[in-house]
Amino acid sequence: MLDIDKIRKDFPILEKKIRGKPLCYLDNGASAQKPQVVIEAVKNGYEDEYANVHRGLHFLSNLATEKFEAVRGKIQSFLGAKSENEIIFTSGSTEGINLVAYAWAQYNLKKNDEILLSIAEHHSNIVPWHFLREKIGVNLKWVEPQEDGSISADDVINSISDNTKLIAITQMSNVLGSIVDVKKICTSAQKKQITTLVDGSQSVVHMPVNVSEICCDFFVFTGHKLYGPSASGALYINQTRFDEMQPFIGGGSMINYVGKESITYNRIPHKFEAGTPAIIPIIGLGAAIDFIKSLGHKNITEHESKLVNYAKESLYDLDFLDFQGKAINKGGIFSFTMKENKLHAHDIATIVDQKGVAVRAGHHCAQPLLDHLGLNATCRASLALYNNEEDIDQLVDALKFAFTLID
Repeated sequence: MLDIDKIRKDFPILEKKIRGKPLCYLDNGASAQKPQVVIEAVKNGYEDEYANVHRGLHFLSNLATEKFEAVRGKIQSFLGAKSENEIIFTSGSTEGINLVAYAWAQYNLKKNDEILLSIAEHHSNIVPWHFLREKIGVNLKWVEPQEDGSISADDVINSISDNTKLIAITQMSNVLGSIVDVKKICTSAQKKQITTLVDGSQSVVHMPVNVSEICCDFFVFTGHKLYGPSASGALYINQTRFDEMQPFIGGGSMINYVGKESITYNRIPHKFEAGTPAIIPIIGLGAAIDFIKSLGHKNITEHESKLVNYAKESLYDLDFLDFQGKAINKGGIFSFTMKENKLHAHDIATIVDQKGVAVRAGHHCAQPLLDHLGLNATCRASLALYNNEEDIDQLVDALKFAFTLID
């Protein structure tokens, strides 16, 4: 069992007061706060250990390279990949998905091939496929969520056609909080020789992930939602896909030989890591993964499950709110609007901020989903391992205050 009071002390910002109120940070779906060990790793990296990696022969370069490359093994273990070479460092999920689009899909898909998506995808798992639609004429096929906001694996599988060549699906919706059975989707797709990409941006911070068991071809996550620094993340590539891919960005590090008439590429994974990488952010990501592993994903899941249930009981009792997504299998993301649109989502977020509560308002980079719901914006409260029941109570009180202003 986690000692949440002790854990909260690992996050210095949680001691902050906002307009005289304790900070109630419920914007974790956008970006999570950082524990002291991550802050120290970044500080030390820039203050005492900074140098460029890989080709230097001096002490600091060797030290930076050792720490930087060690993170690859940490991510391999964290994701259950078979080899460190299957881990590509990225700036986050957006770069990872674009890398797949340009390095794999552009060379393996053709006109009228189908990419199957859920309508609940984040823009980062939509826009790169629109680029391919415009460029080579692939078709995008959409699966809608069910009435309770769940995204059915069976609905995805039943939507597969003879033209389906790629399924790109979230493991957890950033708006609805719905958790998707990606293992069922990917194993079914594998039998039909259909390539799969799983967006783990929201899921990997809340639940154990094993890409080998999921049987996906590609898996992305972003570091800043995982208590790590911005500009950090990773892409898992099943090694069976390596021969089907070409480099995404050209420059230093990703080459073996460059001549006037020819070029040869570096080995995997460096073939897909051009230029000077985000050295210190990646080292900070390694510290974040160490922090999570020290707590234990099982313990985190148990704590967050209890907190989600408490939030459901507390929030669903507010009869002046409508909630988008009440799936049984749901993570700690709660999107809501005020009934009869008495207050716009932006106004709600502004008012609860006066009570020290940080939530997000807008379309959450999921406009196809909000169009489907007939909305232009929602408020979203998203939980993290350092949140507690007092945070939920503070949110509820702030929402009641907002309602009194227009009641």
